[in-house]
Amino acid sequence: MTTIQEIDPTAFTQQWEEWSTTHARVLADPHGFLAITGLHWLDPQPTRFEDAPGAWSTSDEGVVVDLDEGEQLTLDGVTITGRHSFGVIAERASIYPATGDAVIEVAKRGGHDIIRPRHPENALRTAFTGTPAYRPDPKWAVTGHYLPFETPRPTTVGAAVEGLQHVYDSPGQIEFQLDGAVHRLTAFNGREPGSLLVLFTDATSGVTTYAANRSLAVAAPDDEGTVLLDFNRAANLPCAYTDLATCPLPPAENRLPVAIEAGQKIPLERLAD
Repeated sequence: MTTIQEIDPTAFTQQWEEWSTTHARVLADPHGFLAITGLHWLDPQPTRFEDAPGAWSTSDEGVVVDLDEGEQLTLDGVTITGRHSFGVIAERASIYPATGDAVIEVAKRGGHDIIRPRHPENALRTAFTGTPAYRPDPKWAVTGHYLPFETPRPTTVGAAVEGLQHVYDSPGQIEFQLDGAVHRLTAFNGREPGSLLVLFTDATSGVTTYAANRSLAVAAPDDEGTVLLDFNRAANLPCAYTDLATCPLPPAENRLPVAIEAGQKIPLERLAD
């Protein structure tokens, strides 16, 4: 595992800038989170929404859309007309049928079926210029130790949407030292096999960084359980930019009492509120 003394500051900054550019590009994708125009909760009553074609409903058999004559969606190259069932959608899964230059995300979050239309011309996306951040500093690249649980522990956390809850399996915790104090963070599974994801707040939250949460991707532990917590890459979740996201909140034990003056700051969009 690389130590602070072994880090090349120039390469470190360049790699961070590449990470930051990639993060911004994903966020501002034509069908990314900044393109969302509505968060619509479905129920058994077919309902129309101004930013999506059709009347949408849900039941034990899954999500259904009823499209009028002249309305259509496209999914996997197949044109959908009339009445169409998307079936039962798994928790945290999404389907993206297209309509014109937009897509209609059909998803389940916190046990509830939703649709979230994504329109590239949404003002939040077209006005996006990037996210403020602390300058990268190798001192915030901290070595930690992964402490796996014998079996994954279901962990219930709150959400950016009031009253909603998410349940994730936590494979273990990460222990690390900062300014002489020992801290432990509950980790969730990351995107890559073996990798981890940490949700946290700290003493900067609500001051210079987004109040509700930040996330940190952690590469898979090595054979000795060593991991690198590079807080310079602490990233905002979509809820930092839009109220139309259902992002999870950190577990209580992940609310750090220290100030992590690294990573992304409060988005300009929130400062303008």
